[in-house]
Amino acid sequence: MSVPFGMFDADNHYYEPVEAFTRHLDPAMRRRSLQWAQLDGRTRLLVAGRICRFIPNPTFDPIARPGSLYAYFRGNSDGDVKAAFGGLERIDDHPEYRNRDARLAVMDAQGVDACFLFPTLGVGMEEAMVGDPEAIHAAFHAFNEWLADDWGFAHGDRVFAAPYMSLADPARAVTELEWVLERDARIVCLRPAPAPTAAGNRPPGDPRSDRFWALAAEAGVTVGFHSRDAGAAHLTRYWGDADTH
Repeated sequence: MSVPFGMFDADNHYYEPVEAFTRHLDPAMRRRSLQWAQLDGRTRLLVAGRICRFIPNPTFDPIARPGSLYAYFRGNSDGDVKAAFGGLERIDDHPEYRNRDARLAVMDAQGVDACFLFPTLGVGMEEAMVGDPEAIHAAFHAFNEWLADDWGFAHGDRVFAAPYMSLADPARAVTELEWVLERDARIVCLRPAPAPTAAGNRPPGDPRSDRFWALAAEAGVTVGFHSRDAGAAHLTRYWGDADTH
């Protein structure tokens, strides 16, 4: 059948290049936030001074083929997720993974009118910096500057890239939201987890964050919660904080 409209993809992603967090990052914050290192002949991502294993290959080169896990998620495989990925591909063979105009061309071919565009590596970095709100905000402001450079927040009025927000420091969250709104952000991204503030873990609706939510409501910006590393491995830390509930 045919329909008289195209699709809106509400969960599109890009693969971040290695400079996504570091291009605009204050060098004084690198050791507390993100930096790259060559260890045992491999390019490793260090977050807060520790090897980050959130994604096994954070350079995304090589990368799995699109749709490679289709059978796996339908239960039509032997359950070996590593085998399900099959043969990998060079990321340079797919410019649409990192180039906004190439992405628009692929969207045209697929009949996709527009999309929300979320981080892939970025959604797993906040948890690795828990306990250091200053590092969290420095890292993600640098990330959002890169995102504005390479994708824009509303490219062609079709590709709506979501800058990453953290409520770890509510005042800086407001400043960051103001910054992205000035650059035409239509959607922003939070992780579905308590905010690791200096005063302890706080829920997203904590009164300390009222100014952030009021500004988002006034601007009419969409706030999207995207899962990845929401701290599930450390739930006892959250359960121990009565104010989180």
